[in-house]
Amino acid sequence: MDKCPCGSDRLWADCCEPVIRAVRPAATAEELLRARYSAYARGEIPFLLQSTHPDHRGDQDEDGIRDWSQNSEWHSLEILDTKAGGPDDAEGQVEFVAQYTHEGERRHHHEIAAFARADGDWKLVKGELVRQKPYVREQPKVGRNDACPCGSGKKYKKCCGA
Repeated sequence: MDKCPCGSDRLWADCCEPVIRAVRPAATAEELLRARYSAYARGEIPFLLQSTHPDHRGDQDEDGIRDWSQNSEWHSLEILDTKAGGPDDAEGQVEFVAQYTHEGERRHHHEIAAFARADGDWKLVKGELVRQKPYVREQPKVGRNDACPCGSGKKYKKCCGA
């Protein structure tokens, strides 16, 4: 008995496996997202294709999905926020970060995923990557010819900037 890759601390057989194997549908958008993450981690490509909304299946690159799934080591899934997507909703969105290693490089995938029901079942409509915000200094940048902020009286380039 192994734990589910989605990070729920539940057993695979009690968590995402029944959704992936079509034993039962995902009750919420978040549950479908967790099942999709587990499908990537376990190489369940047919589920990834089937769990995409029918209106958006033409946008899929099956070979790319297979490569990403099978040639990555999946580390963790963190759910950051959910909006709607409950059992009685028609639409919802889930913000998440997936940690994985691909081609020897550790990466994180931060996305806001939109979901909608199709024939009563939750389906992925689209995902929008969340870009990292640029670093903003709290203090102004010290120029090479400015006085060193340490208080030595020397120019920065001749003191702490050397």
